[in-house]
Amino acid sequence: MPDIKLPDGKKIPFSKAINGFEIAKKISKSLEKAALIMEVDGELKDLSYQIQKDSKVKIITSKDKEGLDAMRHDATHIMAMAVQELFPGTKIAIGPAIKDGFYYDFYRKEPFTPQDLEKIEKKMKEIVEKDEPTKREVWERKKTKDHYKNIGEKYKVELVDSIPKDQEVSIYYHGKWYDLCRGPHLNSTGKIGKYFKLTKVSGAYWRGDSKNEMLQRIYGTSWPSQKELDEYLVRLEEAEKRDHRKLGKEMDLFHFREESPGAVFWHHKGWTLFQKLVDYMRAKQKNAGYREINTPEMLDKTLWEQSGHWEKFGDNMFTSETPDEKTFAIKPMNCPGCIQVFNQGLKSYRDLPLKLSEFGKVHRYEPSGALHGLLRVRAFTQDDAHIFCTEDQITEQCLSVTKLILEIYKDLGFSNVLLQFSDRPEKRVGDDKIWDKAETALLKAIKQSKLKYEINKGEGAFYGPKIDFVLRDTIGRDWQCGTLQVDLNLPSRLGASYISNDGTKKIPVMLHRALFGSLERFIGILIEHYAGKLPLWLAPLQVVVLPIASEFDNYAKKIFEECTKAGINTEVDLKNQKINYKIREHSLSKVPLLLICGQKEKKNKSVTIRKLGSEKQETLSLDLAIKQISKKNKLPIN
Repeated sequence: MPDIKLPDGKKIPFSKAINGFEIAKKISKSLEKAALIMEVDGELKDLSYQIQKDSKVKIITSKDKEGLDAMRHDATHIMAMAVQELFPGTKIAIGPAIKDGFYYDFYRKEPFTPQDLEKIEKKMKEIVEKDEPTKREVWERKKTKDHYKNIGEKYKVELVDSIPKDQEVSIYYHGKWYDLCRGPHLNSTGKIGKYFKLTKVSGAYWRGDSKNEMLQRIYGTSWPSQKELDEYLVRLEEAEKRDHRKLGKEMDLFHFREESPGAVFWHHKGWTLFQKLVDYMRAKQKNAGYREINTPEMLDKTLWEQSGHWEKFGDNMFTSETPDEKTFAIKPMNCPGCIQVFNQGLKSYRDLPLKLSEFGKVHRYEPSGALHGLLRVRAFTQDDAHIFCTEDQITEQCLSVTKLILEIYKDLGFSNVLLQFSDRPEKRVGDDKIWDKAETALLKAIKQSKLKYEINKGEGAFYGPKIDFVLRDTIGRDWQCGTLQVDLNLPSRLGASYISNDGTKKIPVMLHRALFGSLERFIGILIEHYAGKLPLWLAPLQVVVLPIASEFDNYAKKIFEECTKAGINTEVDLKNQKINYKIREHSLSKVPLLLICGQKEKKNKSVTIRKLGSEKQETLSLDLAIKQISKKNKLPIN
């Protein structure tokens, strides 16, 4: 006779084993209709799962993240079902729900076309209309492998081998079609609704390994309503217009080459933008008491073994062996090098907190198929800082870092920030009393920010809790950028210590802090957030001077010289082309201000200003125009 405890604390007694359908019906008719899956004592289950004992139960609908994920997971199965019906012989691999949608990987010799996607989508809608029942079966492991071998589904055979021995091997049927899957799933194909869309096809190596065969990955999106689907498709269309790779080419900022995959070739304008961000961050950090350092990009393997990175991260490092048979690794992170700087010379409690910042270039191996412009690279620059402090200083320093991060995001146009707090995992290092202090400090910092936050239970690093800062851009996409992590492990492993006020040697707490995360990735986010129309102070090229005819070239050169003297990044366009053509050209490359000059401007020592995105023009004296532009060109430093 299980007692079912609901999220609001209410208990409902039942006289026999009970399933999710019956619990939802008992609560309300509307919940019975909306129910998709359920959570039983923290584990997600099908609604058909029989509950035998007292349990905490939450009925999950499409309003919950878990419900939306389950709905999208069902959509992957229905898509695979449609593909195998339309294209017999196609082999299936994996198909998870992902952020905003789903995908499934297929092996088929012929490439899928846009017309094929339309056919698949139509077939999916037919399957949804049939409202085929879904049921779960548990198969014996050997039987499952033999079955998939016999029907030629080799990817499923490999997946069976990867299921832990202590877990059941479950098969989900949707009508007569079935798939190897852990679940949970909805109770019928009709439950996913009709608000879905297949969006694109791309290549994907089996298990992300370039040594394996190339599969075809079909992406789709699924939502609880037509309105949400339409809004997402508009965002998707807008995102394509804002693609930083396209805008980066139009703005002449950077490019990539096969000779160095995942590494950026910065052009003059792009590098100017990069350095502007560094200058801004450097000024903010100096005001906040940070001391900038720089550490080697290549360090001996023994240091990475001592720090623990070699064991946990070795496969993602680039290494080199020297003639004296030593192995060096190009650093994938800056932390161990920073601790070596801290370790030079005796440190006292009076020296703490010590804030060491570094714009450190790091290299991490990423599969070639995962690389994506500036957003996913192999070589990037972290705006790292490591704060060495006492246990009693954790709260104060976490508050200080959080305040700084939020100021910087606001300056750069991001006011919608979500904080994600991850506390202690089951496997961890460090004393629980210090974990208590660290978690309390981080939560206090979050609450004082007065921002929305989520708690990711048990998702902290093994060495300490953390806050991740998630930015929402102008078209509603979320980007995880900044992070603040409390480290109770690495300083000890690398021998860091200070002399406390009682004369004893103690190990400092180390706070890892990044604000942009990766400068390369953050620049990509900025370009897409602003659609290339960067604020004047951040724009790599701020002004282009345009004479309307060659007879005004000398006056245009004078304007250029005066702007340059004032510290404004300026170019003068003296090409023999019509003024309207020049305006279109420089507007496409996202130049914030065009200064146009002709007879009237030359005579009055003035200039006509045309702002990016506006057809209105304003004529000012040259002195006043430069004064106004210079005012907007200042770094937003308090």
